[in-house]
Amino acid sequence: MAGQAPLSAADKTLSVLEALADHSRIADIAASAGLPKPTVHRILQTLVRHGFARPDGHGSYVGGPRILSLAGRFLQRLDIAEQVRPVLRELQESTGWTVHLALLSGDEAVYVAKLEGAKPYHLASRVGMSLPLHCTSIGKAILASLPDSEVRALAARTGLAARTSHTITDVDALLAELATVRSVGHAEDHEENEPGVRAVGAVVHDHTGQVLGALSAATLVHLAEPDDHVAALVTRAAFAASQALGAPAM
Repeated sequence: MAGQAPLSAADKTLSVLEALADHSRIADIAASAGLPKPTVHRILQTLVRHGFARPDGHGSYVGGPRILSLAGRFLQRLDIAEQVRPVLRELQESTGWTVHLALLSGDEAVYVAKLEGAKPYHLASRVGMSLPLHCTSIGKAILASLPDSEVRALAARTGLAARTSHTITDVDALLAELATVRSVGHAEDHEENEPGVRAVGAVVHDHTGQVLGALSAATLVHLAEPDDHVAALVTRAAFAASQALGAPAM
């Protein structure tokens, strides 16, 4: 298509891998991926070498053991949401706010659980959505667990994009806020990620004591209750979630 950028090697590999989920013959995989058969054959050979595909002995291919291994590891992470769901439910019932759990994934976090609040509104967040770290209560709670040098490095990699007029876009200002987060034990988002929405978040630790992610309670600004009340409930819930995941006493 005119004006469309050519597919990268990664694009082609992912297209073949996705087609492999529904097809086994090279011709069918090629048709599904929209790639020439010789290209598909070369990619399949690479996937075979790395365990993501295997030949079935009849000229076709199926998913390899590496796919099952990765799927199992991802499912194990998703099970975390079920392990702490009672804690999330209690937080939702005690605040009436929308409650989230997100896990750290590289330079961002990903929602793995969401419980809608008691009010007749729905926030735009959804399970599977990624969220930036510098302008969300979940993200700032996670960043506060890192040394300043790592926060600066992350900011250099990702930038501190202005999501709203309230977003902190200066790294020194962000570090100053993170110092406060460490002091009080929770982070706040005052319309920094989404206009009209505020949230309170606190980190969740895994069984090794490492920061796994964070949970939050969010609501519309005009419905917000006093900070101290919700902050106490959120930090208590984060501690309970960490305990449910086997975190050592901190």
